[in-house]
Amino acid sequence: MVSLQIRGGDLDLVEYDFTPFNPGENIRTANVTCIREPKEESGTFHIRAPARIHLSVLDMNRFCPGTPGGGGIGFALQLYHEAEVSAAEKTEIDSSRHLLIRHLEAAFKKVTGYTKGFRIKTCDHGREHIGLGSTCTTAVAVLTGMNEAAGRPLDNEGIRMLLGNNYVEETDAEGKVVFGFETGLGALASLNGGMNIIGDKLTPICSHPFAEGYHIYIVIPKTHAAEENAGENEFSLLMNHARLLDTRDRELKAYMIMMDFIPALVRGDIKTMGDIIWELEFRGSKRAEVQHHSFIIYQHMNALRSAGLEFVAMSSVGPSVCVITEKDEEEMQKIADEVGLEIAVSTRADNVGLTVEKREG
Repeated sequence: MVSLQIRGGDLDLVEYDFTPFNPGENIRTANVTCIREPKEESGTFHIRAPARIHLSVLDMNRFCPGTPGGGGIGFALQLYHEAEVSAAEKTEIDSSRHLLIRHLEAAFKKVTGYTKGFRIKTCDHGREHIGLGSTCTTAVAVLTGMNEAAGRPLDNEGIRMLLGNNYVEETDAEGKVVFGFETGLGALASLNGGMNIIGDKLTPICSHPFAEGYHIYIVIPKTHAAEENAGENEFSLLMNHARLLDTRDRELKAYMIMMDFIPALVRGDIKTMGDIIWELEFRGSKRAEVQHHSFIIYQHMNALRSAGLEFVAMSSVGPSVCVITEKDEEEMQKIADEVGLEIAVSTRADNVGLTVEKREG
């Protein structure tokens, strides 16, 4: 058992118990209801779900492990997790995320009453705990595939709510999972594509096409090792320093998104959106996330902005830095070389969202 004293609100400190548990335990049905009875479907369903960039949580005082919320803002990328799912008598899983999948299967069956199994195979982009939402994207792909193979008993709202309330991460304890931090932004962005803003209690606020015609580059500065961004260090960061800073800055963050960012999004004004997000990098919980990697992240991002790049931001707890610009890859590579960074991914925004293809035989 891991027990941490962490900030439970604006002033109080609360002791949270982070005891790992077996997949299938502690299922939350979250009042999710079926739109139709489950029914085994033939064929194999191929699901492709875009990864996401999570630009900022709105207020970390509004969520904790096992209680989703807090709001967030982010967008989908043309970088994909894939799942192949078909109905079967007994469940067979071909995936490195089998504990996560077993837990999602248990939650799905409890809500829908589906009694048979699934054949599940996954393939992801291979980058975990660097701010691209690997766990959530795999989860939404697999859960959608199970839903398709079982005759679509849930709509997308049901999928989002089931995932958001049963979001878990694998732990060092063999065969165990633990509740993670979840705003619901990742599933919303993967399902819808484009830029998405979500409020508390997994409530969608805005979905809109984003950055059409622009290049998106991901650079990953060398700070902490990737595995150091998960586990107890991340819990301590998010539940203490970040919450305290959000208590101070949450009203300003919400105001800037409502009054400045959303109008710029509707206008397609990438430069203005980039300026607003840059301001948010120094506000509230985002500042705590950046500082988790030392101030070198600020130095890298400032160098990229000074080189004339329109939109520069760190995703989630990082260390991935996202750049959105009209500059092509040759121009971007020159800038990256000058500031001592390497381009890890060259892509664009996904404005389509999750896709489903049924394959017979």
